[in-house]
Amino acid sequence: MTWTRRDFLRTTAAAGALVGATSLTGDLAWADFQRTKADRRLRFLVLGGTAFLGPAVVNNALSRGHSVTLFNRGRTNPHLYPDLEKLVGDRLEGHDALKDGEWDVVVDTSAYFPSVVEGAAEALGRNVKQYINISSISVYADFSERGLTEDSPVGTISDEEVAEVKTMRQITGENYGPLKALCEQAAEKAYPGRTTNIRPGLIVGPRDRSGRFTYWPVRVQKGGEVLAPDGPEIPTQIIDVRDLGEFIVRCAEENITGVFNATTPPEELTIGEMLTACREVSGSDAAFTWASTEFLTEHEVSAWMDMPVWVPLEGDDAGHPFVNVDRSLAAGMTFRPIRQTVRATLDWWATLDEEQQQRHMRAGITPEREAELLAAWHAANG
Repeated sequence: MTWTRRDFLRTTAAAGALVGATSLTGDLAWADFQRTKADRRLRFLVLGGTAFLGPAVVNNALSRGHSVTLFNRGRTNPHLYPDLEKLVGDRLEGHDALKDGEWDVVVDTSAYFPSVVEGAAEALGRNVKQYINISSISVYADFSERGLTEDSPVGTISDEEVAEVKTMRQITGENYGPLKALCEQAAEKAYPGRTTNIRPGLIVGPRDRSGRFTYWPVRVQKGGEVLAPDGPEIPTQIIDVRDLGEFIVRCAEENITGVFNATTPPEELTIGEMLTACREVSGSDAAFTWASTEFLTEHEVSAWMDMPVWVPLEGDDAGHPFVNVDRSLAAGMTFRPIRQTVRATLDWWATLDEEQQQRHMRAGITPEREAELLAAWHAANG
């Protein structure tokens, strides 16, 4: 397995040498270095908690010795965490089950409407010391510029437009970011000075139901000629769900408040490095054919969904892989090597049956479509 400078930059200075010495064999995960107990035991309330990010938060909090209560509808993975306290409720209908509890920190993984944050805050009252709201880098108004920071302008939406969005099905690419920005504002208004708004980039790794990263490890593992976007030097930004979970728990333990972008540092990971890691981890014979942006556009192959993790470096989204994360790095956010993310994703994928795999792969292109595009590329380019 080949290591790069970027692999070591994603670990802390204290653990870097040890990770480098052991991970070369691939038999020791980064999580194994995180199982020391916290100095004080916190009472966590996780709103959500059983889908994707939730388990990453819960698992890390439990490993650190904290207590965890879950509040959700009880429909997604209800078999998880049988020994934890579970409060049942639909956030769109109310938060009555929260009125009698008291917690040190609330982690809100499932806020898409400001009214939902307001409802949670009303039910919780003063019975919580810190509110950690999981937002998104999609809050930013203009992705055409590089180097977006936590102080860059966020998108806006009128009260009339907010009132028209009543269900999750009505959330679109246009209103998602502004709604998330309103959720941030609602959290800070309810808990001034006690709110942590975390803005993740693309969250990847085990349990991801979008396929927006999973497509690549799974496709590359199959081997053969793989259609890839633009060129291997194109940068991208992602965050392993477990790294995000650890950062959330760190913010709780150290009472870190404020606004934080949460994704890998800009220009520390390229599409080529990511796909190479997929090939090396899976041991496949995949060969990458890099199709130009012009070709992909001409053949109506969309960035992000058809070609996951990639956006062109020109146009409205040109700044997307250059989001500034200096503030999060200063607060202690760390990143495991991309190979560990690939390995964990493939291991999790192997546990799913065929029906589950089809349901979880909602991004990327079909084998038939890929074959057509490769034939067209070779016909045009020799």
